[in-house]
Amino acid sequence: MAIKIIMLVVFFGTMIGVGLYCRKNATDVNGFVLGGRSVGPWLTAFAYGTSYFSAVIFVGYAGQFGWKFGVASTWVGIGNAIIGSLLAWVILGRRTRVMTQHLESKTMPEFFGQRFDSNMLKILASVIVFIFLIPYTASLYNGLSRLFGMAFNLDYSVCIIVMAVLTGVYVIAGGYMATAMNDFIQGIIMIFGIIAVIAAVLNSNGGFMEAYESLAKVQDSAVSDMPGAFASFLGPDPLSLFGVVILTSLGTWGLPQMVQKFYAIKDEKAIERGTIISTIFAVIVAGGCYFLGGFGRLYDIDVAKVGYDAVVPTMLEDLSPFLMAVVIILVLSASMSTLSSLVLTSSSTLTLDLIKGTIVKEMSEKKQVLFMRIFVVIFIAISAIIAMFQYKSNVSFIAQFMGISWGALAGAFLAPFIYSLYWKKVTKLSVVINFLFACGIMIANMLVKSSFPTLLQSPINCGAFTMLAGLIIVPVVSLITPKLKAEKVEVVFKCYED
Repeated sequence: MAIKIIMLVVFFGTMIGVGLYCRKNATDVNGFVLGGRSVGPWLTAFAYGTSYFSAVIFVGYAGQFGWKFGVASTWVGIGNAIIGSLLAWVILGRRTRVMTQHLESKTMPEFFGQRFDSNMLKILASVIVFIFLIPYTASLYNGLSRLFGMAFNLDYSVCIIVMAVLTGVYVIAGGYMATAMNDFIQGIIMIFGIIAVIAAVLNSNGGFMEAYESLAKVQDSAVSDMPGAFASFLGPDPLSLFGVVILTSLGTWGLPQMVQKFYAIKDEKAIERGTIISTIFAVIVAGGCYFLGGFGRLYDIDVAKVGYDAVVPTMLEDLSPFLMAVVIILVLSASMSTLSSLVLTSSSTLTLDLIKGTIVKEMSEKKQVLFMRIFVVIFIAISAIIAMFQYKSNVSFIAQFMGISWGALAGAFLAPFIYSLYWKKVTKLSVVINFLFACGIMIANMLVKSSFPTLLQSPINCGAFTMLAGLIIVPVVSLITPKLKAEKVEVVFKCYED
């Protein structure tokens, strides 16, 4: 217990110290939201990766998909690295950095507003961000309860409050730069932590080969009659596995908290280095998490009774006190890094895109930063309250709404954002229709799931569908709806000529 407490105190002290150190970088809007657009490749790459992979991945998704697909769930991590990191940086990185700086946009809704010369589009995008980021933020606390209960015998509410308060302190104090620097520290912890945990779990099962052979003997006729399905190359259900890869990998291209990392990076040379760093980070962390979860069936777990969130904690029950402390800090790092990114995105969007110029006509730089700090507190408080309410009442509606969030946000923004960076003929109406289509489909999936085809009843598959459908909707609607003024489009795309 002493080891765990000492490591936690050092960890929390470091996070707060970084926040206080970065206060000088958070005195204006540009500094608070984007770190002055001067963040280097290492900090940006780790900020991208740690915002991507939260405790939901390590505890929830690794356990759920590892149980369903066996070691084939490692493909999800590989997809995250190749599609969600490498291709995202290659396709979006430079163009996002250049165009957002040219348009002087600090958030995704502001980008749409400037790109299409439409205040209505900016407000609509900010409403979507506000509605769907809150439940997604609340889901980050999932998975902490079992691990903290196992390690400290603490009530889940205490874990939520401690994590929320400490994250709030360093985000409010240092803004984006504090978040990026802490993300770097947390990312290093995640890399070494996941490697150590995989080694310990495999060792407890007789090493890799023995564990793999044991997994090949596991049979579950309810899932598949194929011998050795859970140790096979593509697992027992390749089609569903593909849907998971698409949603969790391609989805990052349309998530505001991910894309805004490209707004803040220092220069184009930093993007090249950041691409490599981010991809390697994703291979280790995401690949490692899903690979670890793939061995969950070697343990005696009744998932029908205890749920998928119990899979990974059960695998870790017999770790040494030191390794258990590492796991606690690993999961805290994953959760706090993503939480800080989400609340910063939510608060900046609400302040800059909804309140400024719409509700409050004149806002000084100082007042804008103050508003954002206040909203950081409010959003963290709301997410903590939702998490505690869901835990104590076990309301499935809230848990389901959290699952819908990723699909709605990525489905709404992915296609319009990519086409807006590359294609001059994208129309305002095509963006609006895609926004409404993605959000409408995901909400319908939550309310009348049984009306959907069997394959799309899963929020994961439905989210993947909205993203892929958007790639067709935006160009088709753009071809038959009124175009933007040619001179406006030329001004927007002039930035790529330099």
